[in-house]
Amino acid sequence: MNKTIRRIVCVAIRTACFAALSGPAAVPALAQAPLKKIDMVVFGQPSLGAFLTPIIKQRKLDEKHGIDINFVERTPDAYIAQFNSGEFQVGGSAALLSVAVASNQGVKVSYLFNLFDYFGAVVTDRPDIKTIKDLEGKQLVAASATTNYAMFKWLALNQSLDFNKVAVQNTATPGLVGYALANRADAVQLWEPGYSILLAKKPSMHAIDLDIKNQWKKFSGTDHIPYLGVAAHDDWIRKNPDLVAAMYATFKDAADWLRANPAEGAGLVAAAIKGSDPAVMRKLIEDNSRLGIDVQTAADMRKGIEAVYAAGRQSGYLSKDVDKATIYTGTRK
Repeated sequence: MNKTIRRIVCVAIRTACFAALSGPAAVPALAQAPLKKIDMVVFGQPSLGAFLTPIIKQRKLDEKHGIDINFVERTPDAYIAQFNSGEFQVGGSAALLSVAVASNQGVKVSYLFNLFDYFGAVVTDRPDIKTIKDLEGKQLVAASATTNYAMFKWLALNQSLDFNKVAVQNTATPGLVGYALANRADAVQLWEPGYSILLAKKPSMHAIDLDIKNQWKKFSGTDHIPYLGVAAHDDWIRKNPDLVAAMYATFKDAADWLRANPAEGAGLVAAAIKGSDPAVMRKLIEDNSRLGIDVQTAADMRKGIEAVYAAGRQSGYLSKDVDKATIYTGTRK
């Protein structure tokens, strides 16, 4: 090997050794992009809108996708008022019929993606209440501002319940379980996770058969009942399409992880819901028939969404047809 080649080889070896010894300090560090913060209003616990939030925050799934979601809990009435007014531009307890009502009132909002399909129940410990018709002449406690109640009302009207003969008392979502435990009403209309929490605490309660699956399949032609997801104001969406995609990926990861890890996930969920039992949450997650986790884009659930809008018109909950532009088409899997 001649002198010139030896010099070249020696220089190369010294350079390589220096880089190896110096490590990362010898290479300029790349600045990490700051997380993009999103303020998202959701229903207070226990609720579906807040069901995935402990999974997202504890596992930092939002940070994984470059965002930091600040979940702010509100009662249903406050949620609707503050989301519709634009105080919060993004809503994570976006019941589909609430989006429809807002749109019909001139609020420019869109349903971005679905999180949960519909499940609702009426529970009672009165032996004389066995069917929906038996609610006539009785007192029913419900969070009547919610669209879970609105969907229940559609189901009940289809089974000929005369609501003029039912004394409906409104309460906030967290109060539903308390009313049932205290035996302060003939029946209570509620949904998950409150339903499972209640039955675990008071096994004497029984649910009235609402015949949900059969009625819905006959009406809509689909098994899916898109019910609750994430919505946002259209101006915000136009400015932040990348954040819409990041939110979808975050919630999809949370749902997939929860279904794959029901025991660990149940512990995280139960810790966020006062008075809940991890074992009860685990059964709910593993079964999913009542929990109804179903994360899909609004575009992929268009048929079901339009059927929910039609049900709202049929029950009188919606006074006019809903603008189909509320079904967001930008987020894709």
